[in-house]
Amino acid sequence: MEARQIKKSYAAAGVNIDAAAKVKGLIKRHAGTTLRPEVLAGPGFFGGLFELKGYQQPVLVSSVDGVGTKLKIAAALAQDDSIGIDLVNHCVNDILTCGAEPLFFLDYIAMGRLKPERVEAIAKGLARACRQVGCALIGGETAEMPGLYAGGDYDLVGFIVGVVEKEKVITGKTIAVGDAIIGLASSGLHTNGYSLVRKIFGETPAKLNSYYPELGRTLGQELLEPHLCYYHQLKPLLPFIKGMAHITGGGLIDNVPRILPAGLAAKFNSKLWAISPIFQLIQKRGNIDNKEMYRVFNMGIGMVVICTPDNVDKIMKALPGAKVIGEVVKQTKEARVILD
Repeated sequence: MEARQIKKSYAAAGVNIDAAAKVKGLIKRHAGTTLRPEVLAGPGFFGGLFELKGYQQPVLVSSVDGVGTKLKIAAALAQDDSIGIDLVNHCVNDILTCGAEPLFFLDYIAMGRLKPERVEAIAKGLARACRQVGCALIGGETAEMPGLYAGGDYDLVGFIVGVVEKEKVITGKTIAVGDAIIGLASSGLHTNGYSLVRKIFGETPAKLNSYYPELGRTLGQELLEPHLCYYHQLKPLLPFIKGMAHITGGGLIDNVPRILPAGLAAKFNSKLWAISPIFQLIQKRGNIDNKEMYRVFNMGIGMVVICTPDNVDKIMKALPGAKVIGEVVKQTKEARVILD
């Protein structure tokens, strides 16, 4: 007797083309609220088209990043509306360090099973953050990949392109001994250190919904606080800035040296800014030493700005809450970041 043939389909294999089409329609609707006049073709076409205008010697600045395992916290609490904000703000800050204006953004969302309501929540956050900085959400990819992503797991990646006049590119090459280091406060962990935090506290809804008096809210609420964007604060001050470091994975220890010329080091006085309660709680619960804390987390500083001493007052007046937290010194030993 012949074996009965089983009818196969893509849906039976776990990929729902109808759901994918619905998701793309939802994303296109939200992305449409972000489009700039320079966009010639946005979401829905095979490639996003952007006509560059108004620059004499344009230098394109690009970056790609993800949100890391902060996604696990969002998934555990079924709160996906702020994750898109995290992603856009992180990418905008990265290209801002070169002095770039954000032009357009693309996203990549991958799930084991597409859930239109979840994707729409993410897209709303992406669009909202893009609108706030005048960046067009010009396209992306939404993938359903059963077998690769299990349960409620998903991945989210962002690609950004910005532009800056060649003569205005900020690289840090003019930074010198005696320059001041100004710190802009973070809103918490931003998008780094979550693997360690999950190891310490766990990631079940019960653990994340625990209230901590020192935080004034639940752990989950604290951990999902969106990554701050510094674009509007710093854009008017770019002519007075020599270098900027976005404090992401690697903390102050690994990120600040990326903008320092050879032979220079950054000397910080950690007593000059308040360490947020969340970092104190993490350090205490995890029994983590100081060096590890400063290498994993931003420790309350989301962006570092370096300028000449005579520009400090001008920058500080324009940045309420910013603090002078250190200075540039000559490198005398192997360390390029000194923490007092």
